[in-house]
Amino acid sequence: MKLIYYVIIRLSLVLTIILTGWAIFFYFAVMDEVNDEVDDSLEDYSEVIIIRALAGEELPAKNTASNNQYFLHEVTEEYAAAHEDINYKDSMVYIPEKDEKEPARILTTIFKDDNDKYFELTVSTPSIEKDDLKDAMAGWIIFLYVTLLLTIIIINVWVFYRNMRPLYVLLHWLDKYSIGKKNEPLHNDTKVSEFRRLNDAAIRYAKRSEQMFEQQKQFIGNASHEMQTPLAVCRNRLEMLMEDENLSEVQLGELMKTHQTLEHITKLNKSLLLLSKIENGQFAETSSVEVNTLLKQYLEDYKEVYEYRGITVETHEEGTFYLTMNETLAVVLLTNLLRNAFVHNVDGGHIRIVITPHGVTFCNTAAGQALDAERIFERFYQGQKKEGSTGLGLAIADTICKMQSINLRYYYKEGEHCFRINA
Repeated sequence: MKLIYYVIIRLSLVLTIILTGWAIFFYFAVMDEVNDEVDDSLEDYSEVIIIRALAGEELPAKNTASNNQYFLHEVTEEYAAAHEDINYKDSMVYIPEKDEKEPARILTTIFKDDNDKYFELTVSTPSIEKDDLKDAMAGWIIFLYVTLLLTIIIINVWVFYRNMRPLYVLLHWLDKYSIGKKNEPLHNDTKVSEFRRLNDAAIRYAKRSEQMFEQQKQFIGNASHEMQTPLAVCRNRLEMLMEDENLSEVQLGELMKTHQTLEHITKLNKSLLLLSKIENGQFAETSSVEVNTLLKQYLEDYKEVYEYRGITVETHEEGTFYLTMNETLAVVLLTNLLRNAFVHNVDGGHIRIVITPHGVTFCNTAAGQALDAERIFERFYQGQKKEGSTGLGLAIADTICKMQSINLRYYYKEGEHCFRINA
């Protein structure tokens, strides 16, 4: 999830909590203020009635033009002692003039006259429709919430993109940056010190990576020449020693084993160097490669080797398959899979190659059960040790496919090991 979405979500949650709390507080504050004002008017109205009642003066009309009402009646001393002197409540009262009930605020008070008689006075005055007030307040609060939230989010998004633009420029430059290739310089002027430090750090680490890459390339190139030469010299000297007629069979056998070990080391060294070059991206040039033609060419070269072990090869062309990749790597990929199908086969077995417009599949007779699909492409992993295998063929094939964004997978079906390539 992008940073801006995190900001929007968290900002929305915080604002929702704050505005909800504010709305609740605002509603109760308004209602409390309304009730205070109404209670003050009820107290003034009740005082007028009580003063006139105690003075023996004529009481005002029970219904006024403002729909105020009062009820005065005598109560017992026990009743007075059991009830509060002053009580406020909200209720519905009947308005004779309108012949309907309306919400009202009611004040009930108990007082005593000079003759020690107790009276209960109930005064009511119409109040606002609280449900209507609640609905109106809810509507305005929601409107205010949505407007405020959208305004804050829009402003924050604008400010965020405005101020975070150098970060996105840097991320875009890093996404396009490729070690070992010609890259555009970073143009990211900013007055923010943190972004300037980040730009400097990115450029510094990019230069360091380029230096390490060049050093690694030089090491690989030097190793390729320096190691192959002494290996070739050792092999030639062993071959010269093996031609000596004075050697015993035991000595000749030991020399042959040593020669085979050197051959294996030579192959292993070449494979490791090739693997390093692939991972370093030293095969950058790409083109459209026709797999059908390449397979026909190398199958012809391997024909005698397959016949030596009695392995038959079947090729089913259901279409022409093209790969967009480096041609040298395409040759390495296909020949490694062909060599793998030969090395890990059985005498008298078969190799079946199926080519479609969408991929190519290599299947060979299985010497045992299915291999571990999760480890089959690891370096030096071999289900069963085979003579002539370095344990790097499938690792090289897998590395090539990953570097070229090609899908390579293994599966076991009907006694066959199968490797499927599709772009």
